[in-house]
Formats: sequence, C-alpha cells, structure tokens
Amino acid sequence: MVEWSDSERNTIASVWGKVNVDEIGAQALGRVLIVYPWTQRYFGTFGDLSSAPAILGNPKVAKHGKTVLSALEKAVKNMDDIKGTYSQLSLLHCEKLNVDPDNFRLLADCLTIVIATAFGAGFSPAVQATWQKFLSVVVAALSSRYF
Repeated sequence: MVEWSDSERNTIASVWGKVNVDEIGAQALGRVLIVYPWTQRYFGTFGDLSSAPAILGNPKVAKHGKTVLSALEKAVKNMDDIKGTYSQLSLLHCEKLNVDPDNFRLLADCLTIVIATAFGAGFSPAVQATWQKFLSVVVAALSSRYF
C-alpha cells in the first residue's frame, strides 16, 4: 500500500479539480493513438483513425477518453485502495480485452503531457512528481491482474 502525505493528497485533488474530463481525456487518448499507432488495434470499431486530425476529431475517441478520465476519478476518491478500486477493471482489460498492460503507462505519460501543456506553470516540477506518483499507482493497479 502506498502512503500519501496530506500535501500529496491535496496536490492530487487540486490537479484533478482543474481537469476538464471531456477535453483532457480526448486529447490524452488521442495522443496515445497518434504517437503509439499499434495501440489502435484495440479500437477497431472506432472508425477512421488514419491520421492525427481524424483521431483528434473522432467522437468515439473523445467519448472513450472521457470514460477513461471518469474512471480515474475513482482513484482520486479512493486513494487508500486504488488496487481494490480497479480490481474488476484490471480483470476486464486482462482477460476479456487482452490489452497490453504497458499501454496503461503510455496513457499515463500522455495524460501527464496533456495536463502539463494545459496547466503551464501551474504544473510545477513538484506538482508533476506527485501527479506521476499517483498515476504510477493507478498503472500498477490496472496491471495487477496480469501478474
């Protein structure tokens, strides 16, 4: 179990409070699909993913990005049991969807980049370090059923 200081909890809550789930989710998932095109294999029903503009303008990408970030809110609200919170989601991605668990890390990295771009100076190195600690715990929880 990860120990969170009050400062870390406040930082994560502060970052999350500024996240526009609709915009940030679509941008983060879109970047994953653009920068790591092999991840598109999991989204065969999403239609046109042939170019960056097609991906960023795809309503199914935007909708799933929102879904992903909405699920991230569960971790923000359950920081003392992120692994338990994501147990069923990890099982789904492992056994039914067969998603490569490294893709969770790729998405976390892209999410951090999108947030850093959106927040600018408000996403200081200290804030980023705390946010990345949080996302690493989320990635580990999502990957837990694979091992």
